[in-house]
Amino acid sequence: MHPKDRGTAVTLHDVAREAGVSLATASRALNGSARKVNEDYRARVVAAADALGYSPNLQAQAVAKGTTSTVALLVSDIADPYFSSIASGVLAAAEAAGLVVTIGVTHRDPVRELELVRALRGARPRAMLLAGSRVDDAASRDALVAELQAFERAGGRVVMLSQRALPFPTVQLDNRAGARALADALVDLGYRRFAVLHGPATLVTSADRLAGFAEGLAARGVDLDPALVVATEFTRDGGHAAMTRLLDEHPGDIELVFAVTDVMAIGASSALRDRGVEPGTGIGVAGFDDIPTVSDVSPAITTVAVPLGEIGSRAVGLALDEDADADATVVLPTSVVVRPSTPGRSA
Repeated sequence: MHPKDRGTAVTLHDVAREAGVSLATASRALNGSARKVNEDYRARVVAAADALGYSPNLQAQAVAKGTTSTVALLVSDIADPYFSSIASGVLAAAEAAGLVVTIGVTHRDPVRELELVRALRGARPRAMLLAGSRVDDAASRDALVAELQAFERAGGRVVMLSQRALPFPTVQLDNRAGARALADALVDLGYRRFAVLHGPATLVTSADRLAGFAEGLAARGVDLDPALVVATEFTRDGGHAAMTRLLDEHPGDIELVFAVTDVMAIGASSALRDRGVEPGTGIGVAGFDDIPTVSDVSPAITTVAVPLGEIGSRAVGLALDEDADADATVVLPTSVVVRPSTPGRSA
């Protein structure tokens, strides 16, 4: 009886019989074995699998190989264009490598991140990619490192995205240097009285960008007034709320506001308009990341461009590089992009 007519699941044995090859050859052809299969045999096996409607048993493969053909990506917020752009790069590179991506959202909560890592270990992905700012907390860090190292001992791979903060291969951005360069460019445009909107102090990305911006201003002899440096949520609404507060408490004191993420800068721009202040013309606005939205709003927002898609694709490449050790680091450059939101000020 033909396998499709007997009312039961098609097995690899059925595929091998249909293709006229051994079970081992069929397995190697379909399951990504490192042993090369004759192209004619491989084509016959693939055709037989398609004809029979065969689907591989991923759980059985995981038991046999210690891993599946999946990559797990953990992000802080998939609705944030920063993370969705990184995810797009991961998806493209994984697809090219014949892998499937699963995505978990941590909401910037170290407890949730740890829970997701523990759950994913049981699913045996080939690699875990962790994107998002590290939280500066020793206890959370140590617990996460222990889980990830256990995952690696079982044959998995771990890659960090954005920061060299944990002892695993990393695709890194130089956030401090990017923020310093932005400060320098804005001083060149004539700005002197700056406000800064940043995230919680425990978020390393936010702290690095704030520190780099302050360093850049100091190098040009410009002081950053602590009263104009406001901590808020790492979101559009956080940027809106912080900008509103600054306008209430320091009217007329600000020439330009720098938000450490573009989504916060978009929120700040909206708050300015709500108070009748035109972004750019009244108070300049600058962000960081160069998400697609900032070139579409009016006025388009000055920012620090980050190769978001490349972060994702390079992370997959690093995860699949069996020669990459824990110290392996890929550093991607940033660049300042000046747009109409910072037209400059005359002396």
